[in-house]
Amino acid sequence: MTVPVPPPPVPRTPAAPPRDAVAVPGPPLAVRHPALAAADPELAALVTAEERLQADTLRLIPSENYVSAAVLEATGTVLQNKYSEGYPGKRYYEGQQVVDQVESLAIERATALFGMDHANVQPYSGSPANLAVYLAFMEPGDTVLGMSLPMGGHLTHGWGVSATGTWFRGVRYGVRRDTGRVDLDEVRDLALAERPKVIFCGGTAVPRTVDFAGFAAIARETGALLVADVAHIAGLIAGGAHPSPAPYADVVSTTTHKTLRGPRGAMLLSKAEHARAIDRAVFPGLQGGPHNQTTAAIAVALKEAAGKDFAAYARQVVANARALGQELAARGFDLVSGGTDNHLLLVDLTAKDVPGKVAAKALDRAGIVVNHNTVPFDPRKPFDPSGIRLGTPALTSRGVPRSAMPAVAGWIDRAVTAARTGDEPALAAVRAEVKDLLDAYPAPGLPVG
Repeated sequence: MTVPVPPPPVPRTPAAPPRDAVAVPGPPLAVRHPALAAADPELAALVTAEERLQADTLRLIPSENYVSAAVLEATGTVLQNKYSEGYPGKRYYEGQQVVDQVESLAIERATALFGMDHANVQPYSGSPANLAVYLAFMEPGDTVLGMSLPMGGHLTHGWGVSATGTWFRGVRYGVRRDTGRVDLDEVRDLALAERPKVIFCGGTAVPRTVDFAGFAAIARETGALLVADVAHIAGLIAGGAHPSPAPYADVVSTTTHKTLRGPRGAMLLSKAEHARAIDRAVFPGLQGGPHNQTTAAIAVALKEAAGKDFAAYARQVVANARALGQELAARGFDLVSGGTDNHLLLVDLTAKDVPGKVAAKALDRAGIVVNHNTVPFDPRKPFDPSGIRLGTPALTSRGVPRSAMPAVAGWIDRAVTAARTGDEPALAAVRAEVKDLLDAYPAPGLPVG
């Protein structure tokens, strides 16, 4: 099923806008942000410049998205004014009659949407949420088994430069060189040999379906706690476009933005027997007062994610990513694992003879926003890797259809070629064509057209 959208426009190639321009057409600042414009015109100009940047560029970073106007509005309410240390019904401040209801509403919606017994909606972001897992279930020096960062894992899954790899003993699994996919036999062998207290599944550059059942079987056999980090795919799970970890994981960690299209925050969901440990780890273990305005916006996003329109959106994200991957492969791009099952594509540019950072910066000049990224078994350094990472959540939120993916792939191809040859006019031409497409598909939540 696809989201109904008008056909994409026929691209043209007018002159590109100045690369570093901050002038923002549209309603004047005093109309868009009257109080901010009056109090701090300089900051207001930067905010409106960012609005225009988000409106005019093709945002393909898989961890970014557009929130709805309702979510955006919730983050700017008077809930900002409240301190609410503790949990609903058990606070350290008075005057929580309304805040308790806000947080309870977010909790109820989270547990219903993800099918878990318990939810904590207070973590400030994904990394603190994962740190709370360590505090709840581990002691310093205990072993954690997680996906290697260069293979697609996350810093907080026990990687050395993270606190989780400094205070705990990180053991890492990877992907097969021939398939680019997780080898559960390797995971099992490592788990049996190392006996970790916690096993993390999921990551930040994993283009394939996470086998929650397979990881759960390994965790049961080795006596480990299974944590599913679904920060990237939470929206796909909520929309039915990816299997759910609920029947398998002891704890589910997720951010609330990315594919879920909420504010920048996080949640921890768990089985009932782990609720007390999780709550004590978040507060008072790691945090003080929750950000109530974010909690409210999470509640709004969860209500939106429970709707039929969101399910159609989640399926369209995957359809667009698969179509984009197929079009890139047809143009000679090397996709890690050969494609994608979700929102994310990891591209090895070695065969294109362009380093990932060089390509990402050229694409940015062409109005296409991606990030440079390591690829499995990458011979290059992390700050100058061989690959780029891209995804379709934000593009799909604008209503850009699958039929536009050949054009998007063509622009990426032209920009990467221009990066290799130093052809700046070609990048300017691509940027103009990108803007033509995006003018037909305005971004939700932005006060600019």
